[in-house]
Amino acid sequence: MTRKERMRASRLAKLGDVGPLVAASLCRRDNVCGNPNCKCARGEKHKKWCLTFKGARNKTKTIHVPKDMVEEVREWTEEHKRVKLLLGEISELSMEIIREYGPRKRAAMRATKERKR
Repeated sequence: MTRKERMRASRLAKLGDVGPLVAASLCRRDNVCGNPNCKCARGEKHKKWCLTFKGARNKTKTIHVPKDMVEEVREWTEEHKRVKLLLGEISELSMEIIREYGPRKRAAMRATKERKR
């Protein structure tokens, strides 16, 4: 097994402990409700959390995140980033292994021919 194959295997093993994830961005929005008697009319805006993501036909969608779930959802978005990075590394290592295969195979064949002589 080559060094790059070992590196790829190591990253593949890290995928074994993937937890819940969500391919979205967690955002906080500060809103004004429009009620003239509300605290937001005096400048203290309402804070709400939402997830934005790409839906059908690549259209951006938004869903509300309850305050009680914000930290959990933040972990899910971070897990998605971690997995996406790992998949990128695995893909790049696989491409390098493919690129190096031909020259390595030819070198092995030459070495075999020279030993037979």
